[in-house]
Amino acid sequence: MEWLGLQLFAELPASGQIILDCRHNPFLVMLAYLVACAACFATLDMAERQSHSEGLNARRQWRILGACCLASGIWAMHFISLLAFQAPLEVHYDMPLTALSLIIALLAAWLAMNSLDRTVMQWRHYLQAALAIGLGITVMHYVGMAALQTSALQYYQTPLLVASLGIAVVTSLVALLMARHFRSGSGTLHLVMKYGASLMMAAGIVLTHFTGMAALSLVIPDNLPLQLPSANNSLQLGLTIAFITLLISGSSISAALADKKLQSKEHDLRRVNVLLSQLDQARASLQQAAHYDALTNLINRRGFNQVFAERLAEQTASEGMLAVMFLDIDHFKRINDSLGHAAGDELLKVIAGHIKAATRSQDVVARFGGDEFCIVTSLHNRDEARHLAQRIMQRMKEPIDLGGRRMVMTTSIGISIFPDDGRSAEELLKNADLALYQSKGGGRNNLNFFNSSLKTRATLELQLEEELRVALLEERGLCVHYQPIFDLHSARVAKLEALVRWQHPQHGLLGPDRFIGIAEANGLIAELDLWVLRRACEDVAELNRLGYGHLKVTVNCSAVTLGREELASEVEMALFQAGVAARQLELEVTENALMGDIHRTINLLKRIRAQGVALSIDDFGTGYSSLAYLKRLPLDVLKIDRSFIQDVPGSQQDREIVQAIIIMAHTLHLQVVTEGVETDEQHAFLAAQGCDFLQGYLLSRPVPLTDLPPVLERLDNLDSDFSPERGTALPGSPDRFADAPGCRAGASVARRGH
Repeated sequence: MEWLGLQLFAELPASGQIILDCRHNPFLVMLAYLVACAACFATLDMAERQSHSEGLNARRQWRILGACCLASGIWAMHFISLLAFQAPLEVHYDMPLTALSLIIALLAAWLAMNSLDRTVMQWRHYLQAALAIGLGITVMHYVGMAALQTSALQYYQTPLLVASLGIAVVTSLVALLMARHFRSGSGTLHLVMKYGASLMMAAGIVLTHFTGMAALSLVIPDNLPLQLPSANNSLQLGLTIAFITLLISGSSISAALADKKLQSKEHDLRRVNVLLSQLDQARASLQQAAHYDALTNLINRRGFNQVFAERLAEQTASEGMLAVMFLDIDHFKRINDSLGHAAGDELLKVIAGHIKAATRSQDVVARFGGDEFCIVTSLHNRDEARHLAQRIMQRMKEPIDLGGRRMVMTTSIGISIFPDDGRSAEELLKNADLALYQSKGGGRNNLNFFNSSLKTRATLELQLEEELRVALLEERGLCVHYQPIFDLHSARVAKLEALVRWQHPQHGLLGPDRFIGIAEANGLIAELDLWVLRRACEDVAELNRLGYGHLKVTVNCSAVTLGREELASEVEMALFQAGVAARQLELEVTENALMGDIHRTINLLKRIRAQGVALSIDDFGTGYSSLAYLKRLPLDVLKIDRSFIQDVPGSQQDREIVQAIIIMAHTLHLQVVTEGVETDEQHAFLAAQGCDFLQGYLLSRPVPLTDLPPVLERLDNLDSDFSPERGTALPGSPDRFADAPGCRAGASVARRGH
């Protein structure tokens, strides 16, 4: 088979002269291998840059440059190897065929770079591409051989010719696999492996060429004379081609390195931009978290302070008015206690929505924490603030479905006005808080504007708080008065109720209504209760020495004190130190104080009662206790609150209530004490209903221990006219200046709930 003057797949002729003295210049062979190595390394770099480029134009440019590097390297290796071929013949090169071989090399290289640019390569893709590239390299080789013009004919041995094609295909397959593998990666190991891959690829290309050359046999026909070679410039031409090819490869490698550094800088810059963006997002998130409430999405106290300062500066400059409103949800703690904090959170979301809906877009609405909200609004007169507060209170009364229940909440509101009630943010907030205190103290579900008297009262309470701490610490000024409790069955005084008083150096004798609320609000109530307990036990010991050993003292116990696990041991210690029997002490607890942790309370009361101390429930009927719980409590006495006695016997409803309470108490085997008895008619009614004990100003008002013996002598030596059956009044008119209800140590006094 003859192709381009080449005798392919043909036997050697029977006649003719075979040229056997053919050699290769080893320097040019090594130079050809070096050119191939450089070209392969440059091609791997181009493939890497092609895969890392993001733009289509950039990928196309790297593909073209890679194809040029690979084609020039393969072609230069082939041509330099031909220049290294030395035979005893005159050798010339056909330029058109030489150029055609270069074009074929470019096509094969372009096909290789296209294959490397595919996103997904399966094995069939690798095989197809390797076959096409190997065939192209083989065709390029033999076209280049056809450009070799001599007087001899070129015959090729079929086995070696097929072997050269197979080596070209295998080399192309290995080159594709390595190029795909080395498209990504970094570091010294990656670079070393890429050097090794370049050497292997170049070796495959050189092996393909020299396998083809091994298949070559030069035969000079008999009719042609042998033309000996003349002087040639193969070395110079080989060096020139090598220099040009190495220059192309080196320039390409330099461009790849520069692009890699530039892309790395771009990636670093992009990473920095991403980090900056993330930092901005994190800063925005922190800003959101720092200035907004996560539950209601309203601004929190910190955010409010910032916005409020800006609004205040604006109104100061324009001489406008601002209203600051403090809102507190009435009895919100009951929701958390009964339905749980999750339900409380849902309720707060709804309430926040109601408040936002009732305000204007320019109003500032903030949640300060818990169930406290604050609103700042600009206005022209005070009535605008009142109308806004009323609108909020009306919106709050809309029914809310929560946890399967339908409930209506109310709110208390305190309002301060800029500039009338203050010019600084701190002063306006403090004054709005004082107004809120007045709203809650006035029965809740109410609004109040700040006035100067509130500030005076707050200043006085702060002063009283400081002085009360000193009084407790130094046990100076505090004293206990005792009010007799009369036994209707034995017609004598059976008990004394210990009631705390404070002999203030400036304000005189203060009743508990002046300082119990302060003690409860500032954590002093438990210490005050224990002081009264110890003093009462000491006074009972003194009465025992005076011959009143039958008397029992009742001491009030607040909800805070009842919540202390150590109360039982403190009661025991107070009795032991005073040397008083436990039967002479009775602890009074309010109905609402019992309704906290009822199971823990029952266990604590059982421990106290086991010592021999009696227990009574005070203010019965004014709280929210359950009869199911009442029958489980280890109680001895039930006290009827004075609010049920005031209109007896004139009010039929109150008479029936008192009758029912007495019957119920006796059914539960409890003794009944009725407090607040002030008239003969009340005494007669209670005696007729079977009440066990009376307490009130009809008998005596509270007196100090030193004044107590004469009172006891008078009450114990009454004539027989004062008896449960007769109901005759005590001589003398009752003292109408009775203490307000709840004026006992530990009694619940209306106070702010926050």
